[in-house]
Amino acid sequence: MRRRTIYSLLAIIILLTVLGYEFFLDEEVKTEIIVEGKKVKDNTNEFFLPTSTTGQIVHHDAYSLSYNETHEQAEWVAYELKKLHLSNTNFKRPFFEIDNAVKTEAAHWRNYKNSGYDRGHLCPAADRKYSKEAHDETFLTSNISPQTHDFNSGIWNRLEQKVRYWADRYNGVFVVTGGVLKGNMKTIGEEYVSVPNQFYKVLIDNNTGKTKMIAFLIPHKNSNKPLYEFVVPVDDVEELTGIDFFPELEDTIENSLEAASLYREWFK
Repeated sequence: MRRRTIYSLLAIIILLTVLGYEFFLDEEVKTEIIVEGKKVKDNTNEFFLPTSTTGQIVHHDAYSLSYNETHEQAEWVAYELKKLHLSNTNFKRPFFEIDNAVKTEAAHWRNYKNSGYDRGHLCPAADRKYSKEAHDETFLTSNISPQTHDFNSGIWNRLEQKVRYWADRYNGVFVVTGGVLKGNMKTIGEEYVSVPNQFYKVLIDNNTGKTKMIAFLIPHKNSNKPLYEFVVPVDDVEELTGIDFFPELEDTIENSLEAASLYREWFK
């Protein structure tokens, strides 16, 4: 009987220790909350922002986004990647944090735990190395989408590197990116975060005297195919997502550029 009592006490102590450790982790995470998410920047280049199908646009210092509460992620993240933004500075990787600027409450990072999916950045941390604040802001959960590791570290990473190459070559580009939140999708976590079957990235270069666009639509699986094979007209992405990209452009220019898939101007 005495031995059984001792075992019971040990079990209670172990349980309290585990719960206490979980509480400690939560408190540690809270101390790392990125408070910049509560601010609204006043210098947003709204000329290049897409339309929002949800009406919930959030402006951070490093990027803007349109949050889709149904799918617990951004339908798009938009930002300007200037040549002067490119940097090899290495900052310590922070915790992922809930975006307090999302009024409907952004998804918790725990949805991704043991899900088999990476917390895939939409605005890459590597595009925001010009300051620690901008870098850390990319670790808000409103800026991530579930991605398989092979996709995230494979073709998606190749495309992100290519975007940085173009930002350097063309003295900056404006980027809009996200998952296609349509169709039959898997979900992860207690908040049922949708897993997109496709991801897109739309770019516009307005710095070299001649405006040009390019759009990529990539199935959510790794591929060794060259990137230009995933180039599609911007119109195709608009039809899939219901988002109007660059609506402030003059209609004749917008319609002409969005209907074309002239990748040779970029891949030369």
